[in-house]
Amino acid sequence: MRRLSQLTPFALAALLLAAWEFGVRVAAVPQFILPAPSVIAMRFAEAWADGTMLRHLAPTVIEVTIGGLLGGALGLLIGVPLGLSGSARRVISPYLVAAQSTPILALGPVLVLWLGPGLAAKVAVCALITLFPVAISTLVAVRDVDTGTLELMRSLGASRWQTLRYARLPAARSGILAGARVAATLAVVGAIVGEWLGGTSGLGVLLNLARGSLFDTPLLFADLLQIAIVGVSAYGFVLLIERLTSRRIA
Repeated sequence: MRRLSQLTPFALAALLLAAWEFGVRVAAVPQFILPAPSVIAMRFAEAWADGTMLRHLAPTVIEVTIGGLLGGALGLLIGVPLGLSGSARRVISPYLVAAQSTPILALGPVLVLWLGPGLAAKVAVCALITLFPVAISTLVAVRDVDTGTLELMRSLGASRWQTLRYARLPAARSGILAGARVAATLAVVGAIVGEWLGGTSGLGVLLNLARGSLFDTPLLFADLLQIAIVGVSAYGFVLLIERLTSRRIA
């Protein structure tokens, strides 16, 4: 039964791809509007064979990695104190909400103006877009620890640091990692947005090239597939960390 549940997503994907392939060919949809999955797969393989995909993939992975880790670290540094202090939470939380509600596309040009079109601006975009989900999830997880656990720590004479280390953070682990899973996929979005705003390489740049000067719709879809793979890989990396830490705790 478990094996069947694992195969179901793949079966659904295969069914959707088959329907897509059949529908496009029967309806004779032009390739420049919607290429068939087989055409996209061939173009994906060609882009890897001639080095195009790797050349644009490497900068995006670097931006996602550095920006995601930086944003996650800053989110923890902000979220933990806010979760511990009600007064700080009341003062700072409105600014977090206001910053989160500002579209990253609106902030991107300002960051490019300040930092230039290089790696720094793209890392900053990734860090900003990943900071908020980690900060908010950390805030909530640290704040909402079971009161019985906190009373037990107080009865044992634990300091605030000991309570944070041995009670709050272990109890908040699941909430923090839930925010990290969201942030991991948003980091990819941030990298693509940063590359749209300026740059010479990256999967976002390749999107612009494929739909613009090259007018290569199969390459456009192949690039979208690669972006999805990067996003799933980032999400899977966080899941791996979650499993490894859960085993260590157990």
